[in-house]
Amino acid sequence: MTFRASFPLIPLAVAGGLAAALGACTPDRATVPPYYADLARVDAQVDAATAAQMISSYRQSNGKPPLTVDPALMQAARKQAVAMAEAGDVRASLQPGNTLKARLAAVGEPNTHAVENVSAGYRTLAEAFSGWRESPSHNAVLLDDKATRMGIATAHSSGSKYRVFWSLVLAAPPTAR
Repeated sequence: MTFRASFPLIPLAVAGGLAAALGACTPDRATVPPYYADLARVDAQVDAATAAQMISSYRQSNGKPPLTVDPALMQAARKQAVAMAEAGDVRASLQPGNTLKARLAAVGEPNTHAVENVSAGYRTLAEAFSGWRESPSHNAVLLDDKATRMGIATAHSSGSKYRVFWSLVLAAPPTAR
């Protein structure tokens, strides 16, 4: 009687099992954290809650109060981001009627202290936040002493070299009318 071992099949079985196990470890695109989400798509929007958490943590580590997302400021930021995307230029905020003061007046806050960061080209919230912290003028906005509320928006422009336009509005509590 002859006995033949099937040892050559064992390495194949082990390799197949390892491949299946590793395949299960591959991250799904849906599990990308919101601060790394690619916003260079027509349907993409920045996650305001994640942005508020990220910026608030930074502010608190610098002795500033945290921020809350405010619907009126979200509207003001959205208008700015869309205007920049349509113009393909961050200077759209300089147009009459689209200044921060005009946008705040349009949402019923003409006398509220507010500051703004506008930028273009950052594809993720993490990139934008990093860029703002590294720029002295943008960082001053992030660390504004009076700010307690925020609005943030992105808008996509496929015809622009920047692709993603950003607006971040920080404001003090609304002033009495």
